[in-house]
Amino acid sequence: MFSKKAWLFAWMGCLLLSAVQPETPPAKQETPADLVEPLVDSANSRWFFFSSASRPFGMVNLSPDMVLDGAWNSGYRYNETKIRSFSHVHAWQISGVPVFPTTGDFKGHLGPNVYGSNFSHKGEVAQAGYHKIYLDDYNIQAELTSTTRVGFHRYTFPKSDKSHILFDLATVLGNSEQQSGFIRQVNDRELEGYAVMAPTSRRPKPFTVHFVATFDASFQEFSGWKNGKLLENAGSEIKGEKVGGYVSFSTKKGEIRQMKVALSYVSMEQARLNLTTELPHWDFNKIVRESKADWNRWLSRIEIEGGTLTERRRFYTDLWHALQGRRILNDVDGKYCDMTGAERRIGQIPLDEQGKPRFNHHNSDSFWGAQWSLNTLWHLVYPEVTEAFVNSMLLMYKDGGLIPRGPSGGNYTYVMTGASSTPFIVSAYLKGIRGFDINLAYEGLRKNHFPGGMMAKAGYEHYTAKGGGIEQYIEKGYVPHPLAAKKYGGHQDGAAQTLEYAYQDFSLAQLAKTLGKTEDQALFTKRAHNYTNIWNKDIGWMWVKDSTGKWREPVDILRYDNGWVEGNGAQYTWFVPHDVKGLVGLVGSREAFTEKLNHSFELAEKHDFVSGKSHDQETLEEFRRVYINYGNQPCMQTAFLFNFSGAPWLTQYWTRQVIEKVYSGISPQMGYSGDEDQGLMGSLAVLIKIGLFSTNGGTSAQPYYELSSPLFNRVTIHLNPAYYPGKTFVIEAPKKNHEKDFYIQSARLNGQPLTRPWMLHEVVAKGGTLTFDMGAAPNKTWGSSPADAPPSMTP
Repeated sequence: MFSKKAWLFAWMGCLLLSAVQPETPPAKQETPADLVEPLVDSANSRWFFFSSASRPFGMVNLSPDMVLDGAWNSGYRYNETKIRSFSHVHAWQISGVPVFPTTGDFKGHLGPNVYGSNFSHKGEVAQAGYHKIYLDDYNIQAELTSTTRVGFHRYTFPKSDKSHILFDLATVLGNSEQQSGFIRQVNDRELEGYAVMAPTSRRPKPFTVHFVATFDASFQEFSGWKNGKLLENAGSEIKGEKVGGYVSFSTKKGEIRQMKVALSYVSMEQARLNLTTELPHWDFNKIVRESKADWNRWLSRIEIEGGTLTERRRFYTDLWHALQGRRILNDVDGKYCDMTGAERRIGQIPLDEQGKPRFNHHNSDSFWGAQWSLNTLWHLVYPEVTEAFVNSMLLMYKDGGLIPRGPSGGNYTYVMTGASSTPFIVSAYLKGIRGFDINLAYEGLRKNHFPGGMMAKAGYEHYTAKGGGIEQYIEKGYVPHPLAAKKYGGHQDGAAQTLEYAYQDFSLAQLAKTLGKTEDQALFTKRAHNYTNIWNKDIGWMWVKDSTGKWREPVDILRYDNGWVEGNGAQYTWFVPHDVKGLVGLVGSREAFTEKLNHSFELAEKHDFVSGKSHDQETLEEFRRVYINYGNQPCMQTAFLFNFSGAPWLTQYWTRQVIEKVYSGISPQMGYSGDEDQGLMGSLAVLIKIGLFSTNGGTSAQPYYELSSPLFNRVTIHLNPAYYPGKTFVIEAPKKNHEKDFYIQSARLNGQPLTRPWMLHEVVAKGGTLTFDMGAAPNKTWGSSPADAPPSMTP
């Protein structure tokens, strides 16, 4: 695959739409990048949520920070009134290199609460790849853009004899203290240094962010501080705990000063290599244009027609979210930092025939829940991204002995639960994405499903392998709750773990079948039925069972956690992605299943299908007692389950209601109603809006997509020809698709009648057109017979 990279750039170049200067209002020219609204839901940002001056999956994601301390409610926060830094890394459990321009008497040593500046949103411009904002206290206009590994700053200063740019290596940044730092003056236009980011409860080892900063004009002075006190004779180097450095110079009114800050997790020398390779010039506007062009190439993989301007803006904002957050870790030459062993080591990604890295290594939160979002979107629209992530996981397996479920800064984090990488890798292979060592992958995935693997570990269980309850799962057919008197990690919630493991076992069984491993296929297929062991027929819901086999009392299906991972029994009852038909049988009948699920949606509609409109509300008990929550991962599939029970019109109805209440609008005050976890909610929103979904995450031997009504009149997916033979797949509803015309009356696939609410991935991969006739009243016969239901494990 990787020898085919040249075609990709040529092909993507054909899709390139003209980019505009950052001052151009988005409404005047409808390229996808100009429709992106980074400020959506930014009042509720967490550290890695907000991006502006960033490239797809960029190592650098440069943006203003209003709140510096904390993983949650931090970073860019729209309703705050003070900016405290421009920092370069906003990623899962990692951060780094905060800078800030000031004027007047220097006060950087007093901390960001003192040297930070008031601002307003008047005149602010936040776009994909660019951010402009005015610092009121200093009369400085700041503009930010970037390449993949280099942040590019342009500051317009007032007249001042005392202008400064500071590097604060003493403050908390996100969820990490800066443990120590080093800054050296190389000459009167260059600094180099590093910051050691302290361990966290989730990332158990420190990591180092190296940087090189160059300026387009000479500075007159270099100095710094330590422990809150200015250094009288800083010399050319500053080193230690709680340190910072700054450069000073005089400026005329309107004088522009530019700065480039290149990063590396390997060394300062590697940061300099990243700088000279990616940004050898000082043309700021050129980088803004190139960033827009880069985003347009990625976003244009899906073209939409119809809908309102707000709907189109929100769609590309959702797609933009799906293409960031999980950041690149390696340098341009493929060197990377491995922290899986006892000592830090520098690794090397294999190079292709042109001497370029064959793939990128990534920092990533868990793929927990990604079977309903990234698995489907990336595998279909960005298969080369999927392939790179699989190879990144396998690289970590070679380094540390486990395929990760959430690596950070070269560390294992053991974030969330289960073996969430299994459905991601399995579905990729089954869809024909095969530019990786499948034997190595199977070896690592299988290891994760046994004691000593990922299923053995609860959330953030760094030093033991007991909280996952895999031994009990194998012995008893379920994970008890409570598992033991001791809590070994987070999310040690046996009922949810049981459901998750059963689905992941099914996924691995399908790969075993494809690879001819019949014994493993039988073993994991048997384990995939374990979901039935926590079905409580007396109450008609999945329920919590202790180690003796006794059901928990009293029964409260709305009680959050306590056996359920970030959810409750009402939500997790529907978590049988691989065997919905089997779940229908447990409930009693298709009609009973439909009635039960529909009633859950009717109850959830009263609170807009979420646990509050932001994550900080979701943490409150009164908001957690809900039947359906589209603000988090555990029940993102529920609206599509009606396709399995003979009521696809209800899938069409409820998906539109979820779009309207949860994933619509472009307000900074709301937009994802919970936890937009590095693209999981953004990609889910994209899939719902184009009318494609995959409840089992594409893990069937023959992967397929379930259907609902598209939001737009026409959706064109440009298929990557290195993976899929078709040029495009088009989803259209040309005659009627207005606000109330969201019911499918009939469908045609490549001109032939389609009477079932699903289609095979291989059909989509060959290209073609899916055409819907829409109407305002449900057609309750289309796709409703038992034979029309999508496949399940139960025949």
